[in-house]
Amino acid sequence: MTISSTQFTAITRLTSSLLGPYVQPYITRLEERGYPPTTIQNQLRHMVKLSRWLTRTDRDLGDLNEEALDRFWRRRTRGQKRKSAAPALEAFLAVLRTARVTPPAVAPPRTPAQRLADRYRRHLVEERGFSPLTVDSYGRNIERFVTHHFGVGAAVTSRIQARDVVGYVQRNALTHTPQQTKSVVTALRSFFRFLHYQGSIRVDLASVVPAVAHWRMTGLPKHLPAKSVQKVLDRCEQTTPIGQRNYAILLLLARLGLRAGEVVALQLEDLDWENAQITIRSKKGRGWARMPLPTEVGRALARYLRYGRPSSLCRNVFVRSVAPYGRLSASANIACLTRSAIEKAGVESVRKGAHLFRHSLATAMLRQGASLDEIGQVLRHQDPNTTAIYAKVDLDALRRLALSWPGGVR
Repeated sequence: MTISSTQFTAITRLTSSLLGPYVQPYITRLEERGYPPTTIQNQLRHMVKLSRWLTRTDRDLGDLNEEALDRFWRRRTRGQKRKSAAPALEAFLAVLRTARVTPPAVAPPRTPAQRLADRYRRHLVEERGFSPLTVDSYGRNIERFVTHHFGVGAAVTSRIQARDVVGYVQRNALTHTPQQTKSVVTALRSFFRFLHYQGSIRVDLASVVPAVAHWRMTGLPKHLPAKSVQKVLDRCEQTTPIGQRNYAILLLLARLGLRAGEVVALQLEDLDWENAQITIRSKKGRGWARMPLPTEVGRALARYLRYGRPSSLCRNVFVRSVAPYGRLSASANIACLTRSAIEKAGVESVRKGAHLFRHSLATAMLRQGASLDEIGQVLRHQDPNTTAIYAKVDLDALRRLALSWPGGVR
């Protein structure tokens, strides 16, 4: 990296300070995470101020932690500016902690409700042998329940009554889908069996958890017509790095039916260019799978990797558009991307999430003559009943099965 005169001055001042031995490792870390020279220069100026603040307040490097840095920044920056500087500050703390001159980060103390949820998670792992994905889902639902019921106070489970459980489920059902509420109900039943097994409650409250009225295959899968899907793709801007990334993601959703989490998890080594194949890392359905890589999708991925993807040590195919250039943080990023693309294309749709393209692909395949078994293989469904819902989309075939109305049509 070319060093400017301003940056050289900052480095010279820092070299003779407490921060001196850690300046170069800090610069290297920022460069590895993709920060541009101007940002590094700004951070070094802040480090000069930090060094003066340490001296003025009679602190040494061993006193530095998140709280101390926040106190330092609170008087110098506000709001969004401080928020944008946070990742770089975390990088500096990481350098100091790697060198063991600053104590490791201390996690905030767990509340009694959180500790109870942790005990339940250990039970699911050690005694029930549940998968990490299930443990995470059940654990989050139970931590919300016990925190809602006990707050930060003592978690006395013997005080939980049937009306508390019923009321919680009813309130949850008002703000969540039936499927989400069903997940809460399943976790609560498991949790109360655990408490009864441990002797923490005298009566097994699992029996009082209300059932959720939710029947399979009662609705039609929401989808877009093939022309609307193509319109969304055509309207996607492809001249900028962000546009190239988003276009490649949309093609993976529309042409291969990937789930949002599968897009986020995609690694560079999952792209087999020589054999034109792609490995899908999935936690659902049939798990990991290898699929053909269509030419259209391969070209979009190659263009993004060659011209749009910033240099990064991260092995994920899709990374953030601003430093630090790490993986996309969550599937919600993909959902926001698809919503924006659909609205920009002027396509009307009740649903605008990433799964909409998956349903659209299955519907288009069915109308082109593909069998349900073939659709299930492309979507990597483990249960054939999951694919069966798409049979309801083929209205022409269903009309041939329908009985005539007595008396005819008037």
